[in-house]
Amino acid sequence: MMKNIGDLSFRALLEHAHIGVIIHDWDTSIIYINPTGLKLLKVGYDQAIGRDSFDTHWTFIDEAGDILTVKDYPVNQVKKNKERVINKVIGVLGSSEDEISWFLMNAYYEGNDNDDKFIVVTITDISESKQLFSFQDVVENTQDMVIITDAKNIKYPDGPKIVYVNKAFENLTGYSSSELIGETPRILQGNLTDPEAKQRIAKALENNKEVTETLLNYDSRGRPYWVEMNIIPLKNKFSEVTHFAAIQRDVSTSRFQTEQLEKRNRDLKELKNNLEKIVQERTFELQKTKSQLEKIAFFDPLTSIPNRRFFTDQANKLVKSSVRHGGTIGFGLFDVDDFKKVNDTYGHNVGDSVLVNLAKLLTIILRADDVFCRYGGEEFAFALVLKAPSDAELVAEKVINAIRELRIQSSDNNSINVTVSMGLNIVNPTEKTDIDDEIKKADIAMYDAKKSGKNRYIIYSPK
Repeated sequence: MMKNIGDLSFRALLEHAHIGVIIHDWDTSIIYINPTGLKLLKVGYDQAIGRDSFDTHWTFIDEAGDILTVKDYPVNQVKKNKERVINKVIGVLGSSEDEISWFLMNAYYEGNDNDDKFIVVTITDISESKQLFSFQDVVENTQDMVIITDAKNIKYPDGPKIVYVNKAFENLTGYSSSELIGETPRILQGNLTDPEAKQRIAKALENNKEVTETLLNYDSRGRPYWVEMNIIPLKNKFSEVTHFAAIQRDVSTSRFQTEQLEKRNRDLKELKNNLEKIVQERTFELQKTKSQLEKIAFFDPLTSIPNRRFFTDQANKLVKSSVRHGGTIGFGLFDVDDFKKVNDTYGHNVGDSVLVNLAKLLTIILRADDVFCRYGGEEFAFALVLKAPSDAELVAEKVINAIRELRIQSSDNNSINVTVSMGLNIVNPTEKTDIDDEIKKADIAMYDAKKSGKNRYIIYSPK
């Protein structure tokens, strides 16, 4: 029998925690990550241990979708300022992911100047709360009144806050949507509104329970009317209540007409049962649209490989990692020879097929740690860490030879082949290395290759 808290195994607690816990050494390399952290970051244990903040596998973005520089990563902020990072919203984009995962991150350090220091980071998945949330297209034209409130704060007098009302609600109450958003439903209540009914509603909301009441409300001109309302909690995929939906009907003229009232109750029940399903379907469509927009921001829509923006960020990380650990980087830029002639002869569909096939070829030939992209038009760029400068030539020959052998279906059911001219720039990076400058040097070498007869590569050499 456990006598005190000292008998607890804190390693076991971390292993079973429902939030991700990552422990970094002071050089930011990961020395421990719990199972939840592995699951959230979609990596294996062996893949995570030893990685540091300069690793090209990590790409963090802020809430506006802008890529964070490495110095702005939470772990580096803690290391620099020796202050906690609290509830920072961070997006994580993997090198092969089409969708951004959103996390709430907290970070702090353990130890002092005389001891070993560690940086502890915790992550909580908030991807769903970042998704779009709108009922307007679903319920705007229903004859029943629909009002939706936030479930975060339901206490008097501030909450719950109204976030949506439909046209039927505006028509009955005389209030416009802009007048109601941010207010609470209490704006419709008056001196004769039943206080016991209001208490039953408040208690149901506190317990996240469904409730049905008939209540006396007042419109914008002070005219009283009776509404029968059915309030239901709306849940996300984690079964967390995020909003309350109230479906209301004006029963002023039929309050004592029992038969009609029962029929309308059946309609309310059916609408209640279907509302959450309809909302979930609409939310899924909006989430899918958002994911597609996020993909467009970082990946080329034609070839599905990284675009120039994503490549620049990944190449910068490659440079910083090489400066940290030592090494040489090879930058490559190649262009399809006579690409305009391909488009003019066979059509733009065939030209697009050429670009798609070249992208697939790069995905096969280059290593997982190499970075590459469609740089623009018919140009492709890559950057890779070299064990020896001569390795860049081996890669260049491999790429050029594979492209020579590539056969692409033309519009007349025949196959065509293309060649490329490539420029290489071999760099020993420093803190001042600029990606655009290094690619420009590769571009100069590429045009020298074209002038020399095309279908070849040339290594940049200062003139």
